[in-house]
Amino acid sequence: MVQFLRMLAAIALTAFCWGVYGPVLHFGRDGMQSPLRPFVCVGIAYFLIAVLIPLVLLTRGGEKGSWTRTGVLWSLLAGTAGALGALGVILALNFGGKPIYVMPLVFGGAPVINTLLNAFMTKSFNQLKAPFLAGLILVVMGAVTVLIFKPVPHGHATPAAVASAVPSATVDADDAGEELAESPTHSVAPATARPERFLEVLLSVALAMFSWGAYGPVLHKGQTAMAGSRLRPLICIGIAYFLIAVLVPLALLGPLGDTGNWNSSGVLWSLGGGSLGALGALGTILAFSSGGKPFTVMPVVFGCAPVINTFTTLAFAHTPTGAVSPFFLAGLLVVAAGAATVLAFGPRGHAPGKPHSPADAPPAPA
Repeated sequence: MVQFLRMLAAIALTAFCWGVYGPVLHFGRDGMQSPLRPFVCVGIAYFLIAVLIPLVLLTRGGEKGSWTRTGVLWSLLAGTAGALGALGVILALNFGGKPIYVMPLVFGGAPVINTLLNAFMTKSFNQLKAPFLAGLILVVMGAVTVLIFKPVPHGHATPAAVASAVPSATVDADDAGEELAESPTHSVAPATARPERFLEVLLSVALAMFSWGAYGPVLHKGQTAMAGSRLRPLICIGIAYFLIAVLVPLALLGPLGDTGNWNSSGVLWSLGGGSLGALGALGTILAFSSGGKPFTVMPVVFGCAPVINTFTTLAFAHTPTGAVSPFFLAGLLVVAAGAATVLAFGPRGHAPGKPHSPADAPPAPA
């Protein structure tokens, strides 16, 4: 029972961190007006939290598990999938998408990818029953409903306006938009000035959806190969993020003609987004260490995260309740219900066999 509660706490940590991730990262993107600079900050945060801190803890000893070539490879692949998912989210926001519907779409499709990939990796497609398939359909229908009935933000209540208003605590929402529009020193354009490029947003969402959908099964395989270690897979994830989200974007800033700018507000929000992502990765690893499996852990995370994302976005943007369509809220509920159904009726895979020790290995042929 204690282990089950520990698993639920770890799942809650991941769902909360990844639910708040999109709105926080949106502030960083709007602050620096660049898709690459926030990505760099996300990678730096991952390096600090997922590499340096675990390395210090490992030197103190007491961590179970061991380094293995297979575990390192799979964990690096998991980190690569996570970094590409983060890039997809940033690109979707850069093309005019809003966190209030971008993140539910990602989290609605990711559990489908997660379950199908896990079934493929564990050879358990024969366990895909009718209730489970109905849950997948609910997830897709809910995601489409979220997209169609997405809230239309008001010019004075966008996250960019909230993040950039100085001093935001002393002006109301209606005055904030006028102040930003009239200030000659304001260098960051409001989010409403950036038109939504629908096709590019959908392609970016698809990148994030497939990458984060693959994240859980691949990470679980890496952790299993390292005998259940918690810190070693996290270090590999941080290294992959550093390579993909720091070194590569820094090298591309000049050749791609990035016109953004480094500023304290954008950097801090982006570092905050990266920190949330890294803590979410840690929560996933802890859930697996507590007996959770990708078939169960990831759908619950992806079912709860969009709800947290929606209410966080509405709170940050001071969006009036009347601006949210009841069909949009119904779509969120359908996504959550579909994820819960996938959780309840998803295939469980085959029980892993007892690991073989070197003494149990068959003799080599003469």
